[in-house]
Amino acid sequence: MFSSSTPTAMDTDTGMFRVQQTVGSVLCCKCGILMAPNAANMCVTCLRSEVDITEGLQKFLTIQHCPECDRYLQPPRTWIPCQLESRELLTFCIKRLNLSNKVRLADAEFIWTEPHSKRIKVKVKVRKEVLNGVILEQGYVAEYVSQDHMCEVCSRVAANPDQWVAAVQLRQHVGHRRTFFYLEQLIIKHDAAVKATKIKQMEHGIDFFFANRSHGLKFVEFVGKVVPVKSRSDKQLVSHDTKSQTYNYKHTFSVEICEICREDLICLPPKVANSLGNLGPLVLCTKVSNNIILVDPFTLRHAFLDADQYWRVPFKALISCRQLIPYIVLDVDPIASEVSIAGSKYALADVQIARVSDFGKNDIIMTVRTHLGHLLNPGDTALGYDLYGANTNDIELDKYKSLSLPDAILVKKSYEQVRLAKRGKPRKWDLKKLPIEADETTRGRSDEDKGATEYEKFLKDLEENPDLTLGIKLCLNKDYQSSGVASDTEEELPIDEHLAKLILNDSADVGSMDE
Repeated sequence: MFSSSTPTAMDTDTGMFRVQQTVGSVLCCKCGILMAPNAANMCVTCLRSEVDITEGLQKFLTIQHCPECDRYLQPPRTWIPCQLESRELLTFCIKRLNLSNKVRLADAEFIWTEPHSKRIKVKVKVRKEVLNGVILEQGYVAEYVSQDHMCEVCSRVAANPDQWVAAVQLRQHVGHRRTFFYLEQLIIKHDAAVKATKIKQMEHGIDFFFANRSHGLKFVEFVGKVVPVKSRSDKQLVSHDTKSQTYNYKHTFSVEICEICREDLICLPPKVANSLGNLGPLVLCTKVSNNIILVDPFTLRHAFLDADQYWRVPFKALISCRQLIPYIVLDVDPIASEVSIAGSKYALADVQIARVSDFGKNDIIMTVRTHLGHLLNPGDTALGYDLYGANTNDIELDKYKSLSLPDAILVKKSYEQVRLAKRGKPRKWDLKKLPIEADETTRGRSDEDKGATEYEKFLKDLEENPDLTLGIKLCLNKDYQSSGVASDTEEELPIDEHLAKLILNDSADVGSMDE
């Protein structure tokens, strides 16, 4: 054994000479070059010439790729969605090599190829223990040939686009589509309809079609977790093989969403009011999720109504949001401090209001109690229900003989003046949409205009209620361009203050906009 001579050095602490440690060297038994000693007494070049650890490993493979849904077949029948040069595709390619019982994987990376070449190349480095316990690392290139082969779902759709196994019919019998606009965003965020082969808009709802019954059943379960629903299922026999005793059915799930929506004024049935501790009977619906949150605007008493409780004794809204009218706030007299109900703040106050339509015609001034005392100031505009001149024809209301109706009930603050100041300016944010097909048999020009108007109202609701955006995904609006000059006196919408605390990424999908 040879060793390199190294001069000694004086240790300043002890005053003694210290001999530096040296690494011994040996000659390779094959080529005779100087090398660090190992168990095989061979240099790396000679060791690789003697042993090839990649022998017997798969270097050329064929994989099945569905060009319609961009998925790859994981034998025997699993299709995995992967993008080119993604981590998921790299994992899929490594698993196809079956390296676990032969060598250990050290590293893997893609080698760039033309996208249209139908070739995927992966540079793989593996390790294995060879002569006398020496661990050798060696790299090689695995080449995959991608063959186009449509998966079962895409084949069925291509053969007959109207062919389906399960259909989910979502229905809500109200005069607007706000619930479906918000439900659409929840479906997009949670990828609940990613298995749907077709989505079709109907008169009072949306139909979702699936190629598998389990996919439809899973979608029904998701809808039941985000809104109060009741559902029933039916099946129809399509074909029957008498020899193998196999049956093919078409399954239909009918899902009805409750008719109560946010901002609706409700007169609770006496039975429901008693079960909720004599709440109301006039209450406002402030939020609808898997529970319905009801708030008494005169006392701030509240209750949570789940789907089972609602469908046990269902009821309808006394007045819906389409009947909101603007009021001018003349004076505000706070009564109590702010309280928090289900994450939203409220405060009782007595306010003097007048209808905007009465200005210049009469001097009618009304004093009402509201739950918006923390938001309203003299001179503001609020939206509310006019019970003074409303013609209410409700069976539940007639059961309360001694009930005295207020002149008006305020529901929310209006930001129309702020919106007028920003007229013509695009929003900073935008929303994704599902690929929904319209029902051409019942759809006309008026329906398109009505849908566009309702969608714009839904966007305004998100601007005025930033809490609604916490459950959905916002996207960066590509058409928005900041002026760079902000006025100190310019009033902002509530969502502008909310977005100021968040970071908008440049990607198309901002997600939930991480704080």
